[in-house]
Amino acid sequence: MKNSKSIASAVSEIAEGVAKELGYSIWDVEYVKEGADWYLRITIDSESGITIDDCEKMSRAIDPILDEHDLIEDMYHLEVSSPGIEREIKTDFHLSKCIGERVAVKLFAPIDGQKQLVGILKGFDDNSVEIESASSLSIERKAIAKMNIYFEF
Repeated sequence: MKNSKSIASAVSEIAEGVAKELGYSIWDVEYVKEGADWYLRITIDSESGITIDDCEKMSRAIDPILDEHDLIEDMYHLEVSSPGIEREIKTDFHLSKCIGERVAVKLFAPIDGQKQLVGILKGFDDNSVEIESASSLSIERKAIAKMNIYFEF
């Protein structure tokens, strides 16, 4: 059996083409086990946002194609969703799309006594991200536990 990361990667390649045909882009693909069940989560995005109808359309389009490719041996639940307003930022693609946005960063270990900070994502490279809050701060990517768009309600 393939591991969950290789399955997610293979599904992502397939989903990119389907999403593009429907006018969407792929934000993320995860294949995870929760309890006794496996979940294949495909997160789609578009410039005009994503509705429940968009999720249904993508789900109906991708389901038979996934069955045809037969990549996943286990029974699984297919979930298609939008990344949401506080979307998680994991990849270079995500970082490039979110430059200039206000982000929340959770760290594995404190920097200057803080494990969480909010600031504007200014840039990134292979090893670090630059966040501007009270001052400009370069944070090693491996020090970041989680980063997402920060939306103040």
